[in-house]
Amino acid sequence: MATDFAVLLHRFLTSHLAGLRGCSPATIASYRDTFKLLIVFFRDHRSIPPEKLTLDRIDPAAITGFLNWLEAERHNSISTRNQRLAAISSFYRWLQTQDPARMASCQDILAIPAKKKAQPGVNHLTAGQTRRLLAQPDRSTRRGRRDATLLATLYDTAARVSELADLAVRDIRLQPPPLAVLTGKGRKTRHVPLGGNTAALLNAYLAEHGLDKPGRDDHPLFVNQHGSKLSRGGIAWIIRKYQARTGDPALLSADLSPHVLRHSKAMHLCEAGVPLPYIRDILGHVDLSTTEIYARASTEAKRKALEAAYTDIVTDDLPEWNQDPGLLNWLASL
Repeated sequence: MATDFAVLLHRFLTSHLAGLRGCSPATIASYRDTFKLLIVFFRDHRSIPPEKLTLDRIDPAAITGFLNWLEAERHNSISTRNQRLAAISSFYRWLQTQDPARMASCQDILAIPAKKKAQPGVNHLTAGQTRRLLAQPDRSTRRGRRDATLLATLYDTAARVSELADLAVRDIRLQPPPLAVLTGKGRKTRHVPLGGNTAALLNAYLAEHGLDKPGRDDHPLFVNQHGSKLSRGGIAWIIRKYQARTGDPALLSADLSPHVLRHSKAMHLCEAGVPLPYIRDILGHVDLSTTEIYARASTEAKRKALEAAYTDIVTDDLPEWNQDPGLLNWLASL
């Protein structure tokens, strides 16, 4: 006879996740793997075989032990540990609605906090490094002009690589004010302004490839040698190709990807004093707290702000202490 845990877990994975919420197979597989590991933990470390694992045996101490086991013995990262906890919490959040008598025990498990992790630094290029990278394509060749336009568009719009790959001719508007229409996560669109230099490159590129003619609106903006839209891997390969040509040791050793150019644009905007809500809208973030990582990482922006605030208070014409006779005489008298 199946245990209450087995019955409810089956309903959660099938009727709730797959049926009611319409989760993707990958999401359901992730939840399934979490509970598979939990069952293995109880079997191997609590001597409770799967056929005897009931809801009463699963308490906050057991869940905490399971999470610690993931880190200590399976060498999972903090992010993975927190993902497993999120899957378990989702199950117990649902379980409250199915069995109100268990609400108290469910809420005890829901109170288990996620483990905090150190904030990672934002991997980005300096303005000078970005300028060197974008200057590498040979604009005397047709391929080089395409690559120069692609890199400028990727950086200037702070697009995700998938957003750049999906750009069609209709998504570029070069009439003042020039802008690009990006379609991001959840099929949400946003309008991102284009700088004058990027707009000029795009204007010349569209004309050279005949993409400014009627009937080309749905044509991919950037295509490969076969005429198909560039893939994410193709765009990453272009970036690595020009990274190798820079001759800059710092650039050559950098872990450079399309997303690094997105980070770089955001950092440069932050350092230029652009308000965070504007940067959030350009990046397509839903929550401003996601954008705040750039403000935390931008020590240069903080330094400039402090200098601007105190420029009239602290001057640079103060005498050196060892050249101040009054101070030296006072020190000698102590």
